[in-house]
Amino acid sequence: MTLRDTSGKFENISVKFIKKLIFYSLIYLIGYLNCSLTWLFVPALLSTLSEQYKNRQRRKRYFSKEAALGNEKEVILEHFGELPSWVVFPDVERAEWVNKIAKQFWPFVNYYARDLAKNYVEIKLKKNLEKYGLKGFHFERVILGSTPCRTGGVVVYDNVSREEVIMDVDISYAGDCDIKFRLRGLLGGIKNFQLYGKLRIVLKPLLRHFPLVGGIQVFFLNNPDIEFELDGIAGILDVPGINESLRKCVCDTVSSLMVLPNKFPIKFSKEISSEQLNTPNPAGVLRVHCIESRDLVKKDITFTGKSKSDPYAVLVVGDQSFKTETIPADINPKWDYWCEFVILESTGQELVISVWDEDPTDDEFLGRVAVDVATLIKSGLSDMWLMLEDVKHGDIHLRTSWLTLTTDYDNLKGALYESQQLQLSHMSSALLIVYIDSATNLKQVRASTKPDPYVQLQLGRQIKTTHSVMRTVSPVWEDSFIFMVSNPDSDYLNLKIFDAKTDAELNEISFNLSSLCDKENLEIEQEKLRLEYGRNECRLILSLHLKIFNNEHFEEYLEKRPSSRLSSSSECTVEKEHSDSESMSSDSTKYSSHSTRRSHSSLRSSGSINRMSQECFGDINLTMRYSLQRQRLIVVIHRVSNLCFEDPTEYKDIYVKLYILPGKCKATKRKTKVLKNVREATFDKRFEFLVAQNEINDKYLEISVIEEKVIKNEILGQVIVELKEISLPFTGTFELGPRLRRD
Repeated sequence: MTLRDTSGKFENISVKFIKKLIFYSLIYLIGYLNCSLTWLFVPALLSTLSEQYKNRQRRKRYFSKEAALGNEKEVILEHFGELPSWVVFPDVERAEWVNKIAKQFWPFVNYYARDLAKNYVEIKLKKNLEKYGLKGFHFERVILGSTPCRTGGVVVYDNVSREEVIMDVDISYAGDCDIKFRLRGLLGGIKNFQLYGKLRIVLKPLLRHFPLVGGIQVFFLNNPDIEFELDGIAGILDVPGINESLRKCVCDTVSSLMVLPNKFPIKFSKEISSEQLNTPNPAGVLRVHCIESRDLVKKDITFTGKSKSDPYAVLVVGDQSFKTETIPADINPKWDYWCEFVILESTGQELVISVWDEDPTDDEFLGRVAVDVATLIKSGLSDMWLMLEDVKHGDIHLRTSWLTLTTDYDNLKGALYESQQLQLSHMSSALLIVYIDSATNLKQVRASTKPDPYVQLQLGRQIKTTHSVMRTVSPVWEDSFIFMVSNPDSDYLNLKIFDAKTDAELNEISFNLSSLCDKENLEIEQEKLRLEYGRNECRLILSLHLKIFNNEHFEEYLEKRPSSRLSSSSECTVEKEHSDSESMSSDSTKYSSHSTRRSHSSLRSSGSINRMSQECFGDINLTMRYSLQRQRLIVVIHRVSNLCFEDPTEYKDIYVKLYILPGKCKATKRKTKVLKNVREATFDKRFEFLVAQNEINDKYLEISVIEEKVIKNEILGQVIVELKEISLPFTGTFELGPRLRRD
């Protein structure tokens, strides 16, 4: 037995001894204080639930590792047996040759990973851990093991600029890594580390001579899934609360390195400037209005026996996240919260909204939903109720606006006017892209040693910093940042240069953004700003690019605000229905009730049935769209109106039921809740159907409006929509047909 084996065995015994000592000490303390049996029951229950959670996570990691090492289809079939007919393994463009190359490269990748962990990851992770009072972190050993990272599939885009190549790669790592670290002097480790995500690789710019590519940008479009277990003395920290904090630190570190808007650039050619490769080029800004939520799950039980929740929402796009305020004791909270996301890539990103119940200990999950950002960009202006997933019930109401970017300073008045009309003083009217290149001839705090300078940038309440460069008076940073700007006419960018060793301020300079208004394209490139303190020719070299917001759908949004009131005419009624609906496209079809009947009578398979002009079965207003990324048909049932009753004073209990045809089955059945004693019903309920892209034109959507009765329910009206005849996304009204059968 080696000395290392003996040391490892002693550590394991020590961990077990400490855990048991703490456990039996708690039991002794409970008996000594004559506490209630509740103090035994509750910890036992929590321990059991925690163990179940760990076992479930362990099975999940085992399954993921098998899938990463072998054939995914065989592993899935082995675990789940006979799959339903609607489960299809899509024809993904595989790249097994990449996995074979990665296997050969992997031993050498280990050396690069060690340097990357020491020079980049350790610095970021150390700063994040210090926020939680955990100091003294550093890596002792980083070995990725013998199992290489696996590529699941590759998509290469062809509708891009001719000077770049863009590809998305599904990455999974579930290897046998050996990572050791020290935290507060204690030796710990990480085992069973797993990472899954979609990696985007951009080769730009393309050159006419070797090496043909000027550089490469690597980044995750969305936050990857990360799982790991703590080993050694650090296993003591593997308890609820502390465990989640450590996981958050690791995830935040990965996000700050290479989750959009952060990128990991590598330059291949000396002819390409670092600024050209590192400076971001945003596609636009997504402005999100998180209005409210309804019918959330009740998580907390009060002393009076009533249940409640204290909900808040977290909105995330890539590495950008925002959190609403917490509404106490309300399952129908109204947040009225605004936020803005910088969108660098118009395809592949998701807006993820998760709702949580705030608790003194661990917050409880109330549901989540993800929306494809590309769909929101295409629609321009969206107003939607989204059904929360992974919970029994709950919906969230969002409005989104897509803001394009322009270098026309005259558009600033319109952007500021928009903020005034929305009565939102904290909203932005522009964004500023800053590239900090380098500095020359900085002063020295100590004569005996050179400083470790870094730059702190501040615009309003936003503060960002470059990395520090060791022991130099002429540092080169080559870092880029994006700032939201409230008003370029009055805002300043403040820059301070500090010494990381002594925290002493080396220099400071302020830049008035209004001075960019008379610059060509509102930008300055490689500007040498003279610094007051330092040696001769002390300069800070930077580039600034100002982009003004342009909301092409702002007037449309003002018309759709809740404060607006529309007339009671039939056409305005339909317009109001659209303003309360999920407007997934700015050019969504809009009809009056009469024109809708004429336009869509041919869309029903029951259209061959000749309806008498005096017959009336009612109308149903809905929205339909197709999510290409998720392979789902999304249907939002808004309103049922103009139903015919034999007795004009009669009220009925109404609900809507949907099926996907052909092949009607329970799996494709969806229905709304029953509205009691109504003549017209507003549901605003969203449903999703899993439909492959190549099958969408062969499907029909059967919609039935049904009266709930004690014995047998009765169909009041029905329509069958042939999906190939509909241009998606679609918002409009269908005329209901006659009763075809008993429900």
